[in-house]
Amino acid sequence: MRCLVTGGNVKVLGKAVHSLSRIGDELYVEPTEDGLSLRAVNSSRSAYACFLFAPLFFQLYEEGSPDPDGETFRCKVLMKSFLGVFRSLPSLEKTVEKCLISLKPRASRLVVQLHCKYGVTKTHNLSFQECELLQAVFDKELCANALHAPARVLVDAVVHFPVTLAEVTLGVSPAGKVSFRNYLDEETEPSRTMVTELCLSEDEFQDVRIQQQSHVTFCLKEFRGLLSFAESSNLPLNIYFDCPGRPAIFTLSDPLLEVHLVLATLSDPNSSLEVPSTTLRARPANGTFPPAVPDDDFSGDDIDSYMIAMETTCEEGPGLPSSPTFPQRRPHPGAALESESSSLESDQEGAVPGTPPQKKFRSLFFGSVLSQSQAGTHTGPSQDVLAEDSEGES
Repeated sequence: MRCLVTGGNVKVLGKAVHSLSRIGDELYVEPTEDGLSLRAVNSSRSAYACFLFAPLFFQLYEEGSPDPDGETFRCKVLMKSFLGVFRSLPSLEKTVEKCLISLKPRASRLVVQLHCKYGVTKTHNLSFQECELLQAVFDKELCANALHAPARVLVDAVVHFPVTLAEVTLGVSPAGKVSFRNYLDEETEPSRTMVTELCLSEDEFQDVRIQQQSHVTFCLKEFRGLLSFAESSNLPLNIYFDCPGRPAIFTLSDPLLEVHLVLATLSDPNSSLEVPSTTLRARPANGTFPPAVPDDDFSGDDIDSYMIAMETTCEEGPGLPSSPTFPQRRPHPGAALESESSSLESDQEGAVPGTPPQKKFRSLFFGSVLSQSQAGTHTGPSQDVLAEDSEGES
């Protein structure tokens, strides 16, 4: 595979890599007849993004010959390594004239050459691994609601939310009202938390199709990355979503470029829906799927119950949550009460009779901040003097 990117398209390619770097730690590269596909998925498989660059995007595009079995060669590289090639976007725009990307399967190298001004050439040899096909199965036409808006409108909407905000809630009503609101979980007290909500009128969108009232909550980090790319490319953004628990689909379309971003949404505990309409599949070269992996013990739990389980299984090995959605279920109160009672009994055994009870450190969700080796050598703060020593006899 060989492809040559020239002019301003080099910066577009660099911004696409920056947007994908917000999704996952690995970049999936697949040259096809339709163009060069760059994909990424996060560790929990709750966010998936695909950038497909058409052959007309490149000055030169050679797909390469398939393997003897007729399968297209595909590989994955570390995102950190590939991102280092396009680290400085202003430098790419000022100094780089063209970029040549070559895939050499025999040498197991992905070669990226940056041809700069004054005859300077920078060559990056990146190692890769052969991988299976990563594909998200979804159908945006089945979504009940659809929004089409200029990227600038949505950028101005999310700029009011802090950078540290994890999730944002998108809501629509049959009257055409569209709102963005910072997500608050059940444990958060609204009276002590700043709530930011922004309402947009139907006139600010190019097209609005609302069939049912709905509120979906998704991660803001990945959404910001796509908005940044859409704004720099001056492309309108399309949003397709349904009810809580089903994935939200974001698309960008252009004759030279096609972008898909699929984000999982928080499920509604009061809803009877069970599964989302999107799954991520890794298909081997022979076309058969691997056996289904049994659900993890932490699958379907939220962060609170996950941290509680970590306290009891940290010695056995870390758990890997693999659920594509984020249900809002809380741990059983009996487990928490049993943990507190056992901890209280251990504290009472080591207490000196006659001394007042000590205040228990709140470690229900986050566990101890010290390891067992550190806990044995760590000396706690000195206790207050409850009774002074009697004065010596004069």
